[in-house]
Amino acid sequence: MFGRAVSAAGVLLVVGLLPWLTRTDPARTILHARYADRAPTASALADIRAETGLDEGPVRLLGRWAGDLARGDLGTSWVSGQPVRPDVLSALGTSLSLMGASLAVAVLLAAALSLRTLRAGARQRGAAYERPRAGAVAAALAALPEFLLAAVFATVFAVQLGWFPALGWGSAQQLVLPALAMGIPAGALLGRLLDDALPGAFAERWVATCVASGLRPARIAGYALRRVLPPLLEQFGFVVVGLTGGAVAVETLFAVPGLGGTALSAALAQDLPVLQACVLLLLVLGLAVGAAVRAARRALLGPALDAGALPALVRPRPARPARAIGWTAAVLGTALAAVVVAGLLRDPLAVDAAARLAGPSGAHPLGTDALGRDVLARLGHGAARTALAAVGVAAVTLAAGVAVGVLTRWTEGLREVANALPPVIAGLIVAGIAGPGQLGAAAAVAVVAWAPLAAHTAGLYEEERAAAHLEGAVALGAGRWHLLRHHVLPGVLPPVVRHAVLRIPALALALASLGFLGLGAGPPAPEWGRMLSENMPYAERAPWAVLAPAAALACVGVLAVLLAALRPRARTAR
Repeated sequence: MFGRAVSAAGVLLVVGLLPWLTRTDPARTILHARYADRAPTASALADIRAETGLDEGPVRLLGRWAGDLARGDLGTSWVSGQPVRPDVLSALGTSLSLMGASLAVAVLLAAALSLRTLRAGARQRGAAYERPRAGAVAAALAALPEFLLAAVFATVFAVQLGWFPALGWGSAQQLVLPALAMGIPAGALLGRLLDDALPGAFAERWVATCVASGLRPARIAGYALRRVLPPLLEQFGFVVVGLTGGAVAVETLFAVPGLGGTALSAALAQDLPVLQACVLLLLVLGLAVGAAVRAARRALLGPALDAGALPALVRPRPARPARAIGWTAAVLGTALAAVVVAGLLRDPLAVDAAARLAGPSGAHPLGTDALGRDVLARLGHGAARTALAAVGVAAVTLAAGVAVGVLTRWTEGLREVANALPPVIAGLIVAGIAGPGQLGAAAAVAVVAWAPLAAHTAGLYEEERAAAHLEGAVALGAGRWHLLRHHVLPGVLPPVVRHAVLRIPALALALASLGFLGLGAGPPAPEWGRMLSENMPYAERAPWAVLAPAAALACVGVLAVLLAALRPRARTAR
């Protein structure tokens, strides 16, 4: 509990010091937001500083905010001059409602993606774990950008078919499209992780005993779910918090007054009281979800962790389908590489005003965008800024996540606090301190992206340490490092590595969203996320300009899962 309090206080301290850490004058931003036609004279800026307390210094300002917080007062907005509490609590209620609906979609999709493995495994059919059932489908769905799904759903189901409202909030119909846009990628991620863990449970001896005893397949499937859920519960918690504070793009597109959009608007306007209140509520939510996850894990595992009676999951190796997976990955990778190389041979900045939004042709195989720039060229040159940067960030977060996850007792609070901070807010803080740029955007994403991998590592590490076979190794004289290298990490690293690979498309989207907000590489540098954002208004007239980067991101996701499936799984039964 102490570590959680210290981590949360550190984040709030950095947010509170943001006006003194950034390279801009908050008084100018506040003056422009309040009085757009008023000149930023020295006297006007001095009045703003005196009114907001900026002239008192950071220590007194933070002390006053902490004192008000103890009395239940979240302060007064610097921009509107209104109390912060009513608006922020209303935004929290909206985000929680949207999160609940999105979570229902995610759970249903995750269950559908893993249903075939559950059925086959419960009946002891070997095909249940010979190859990944939901890998390619889940990867493609997880790689789809939330704002792209939101734009497609709004265009098709709201504008063209008129089934649902396109904007607004307050009715059940207005909840459907945002929930689908947010729940589908989250459900695909959960479904892929669940489908990856189930084969290990079905390969254990107790399943064969249950089948021989005549237990119903549904009951066996329930036991398998209980076996694999504990290390995945923290990922479920991370999805819950991410659906609450990380839905900035979807909230903006559908005009949903949620907490993520409120925090982003406050950060851009440097409205410190509103930003502090939003971050505080997100941190409280993250800590509450973390406590619920820990209680659920303890209820599922019972005394097995303490008694050392928990067997390690079997990790069966892929059999015959590995060659088919290898060929599929090779073909897909070759096709993607060919498109990238063909794009690199073209000029991504050349503008042809006469060919604006031109369809695919011999001169422009993938068409042109709204400025007449070649989509193929921008796709090829944007691969380095999007895909390669995401791979680099994934490698860094994998190393950090494994290292931090091994220290389970001392890093739980830090993981929960890092996950509660949306990447966009982290990007604004990092960019405000270090300035915008590709390196700053990558650092901002890495600051929060390690938390899910650390949680996955911690869950598996805790179960591996409680496995009965470790007692035999200790009795034979094995030391701590020998146990870690030869008994614990072989059961932890393979699923965590596959998890890290599965997150590469999400990291690419996070980098792209920061670039779209002006916190990454500046325009006109090509970037897949920026290509989506720039061409979204023309999706109905020129769908090729949107489909090209979306297909590239989906291909990266599918290729990542196929490559992860080729990795040798850790071990068979001990």
